[in-house]
Amino acid sequence: MVKKFTAYSDGRLGLNLHSVRAALGKGGVALARDKREGDGKSPLGEWPIRYVFYRPDRVAKPETALPVVALSPDDGWCDDPKHPDYNRRVKLPFEAGHEKLWRDDHVYDLIVVLGHNDDPPVAGMGSAIFMHLARDNYAGTEGCVALASDDLLELLKEAEPGSVVEIRE
Repeated sequence: MVKKFTAYSDGRLGLNLHSVRAALGKGGVALARDKREGDGKSPLGEWPIRYVFYRPDRVAKPETALPVVALSPDDGWCDDPKHPDYNRRVKLPFEAGHEKLWRDDHVYDLIVVLGHNDDPPVAGMGSAIFMHLARDNYAGTEGCVALASDDLLELLKEAEPGSVVEIRE
């Protein structure tokens, strides 16, 4: 049976037998077919967990059965719908629009890459839908799901290959 972690638009995520606080898109949620690059909405649906990034100078490698990759300062993610690497990890410097994964703040110290619009990517339908660390005030994300560090680490301990994150209303 596939392990599923459900994030709700009211700001909670089911984890084991309890709920934890979560931040979702600052623009709310959208049906996956209506999701657009830069709309700030979290896409409704079930998204497979692909792998985990961690920032080795700030956090320990997380305990998980999922594939884990250490970030480096030249890691980025292409968010330019016109580029062939749209919604893919890239190395910096990078000529097209991108997001830096090695950030000054701490929200990307742990990143769980979700399989939204990646098989294959469709230009403009949304990129970089991650699960990552929440800001102190749980401010809305650009479309990701954000959790407290302890909650994300607990989720990673429970997750296994084939696990999914469901985003629902």
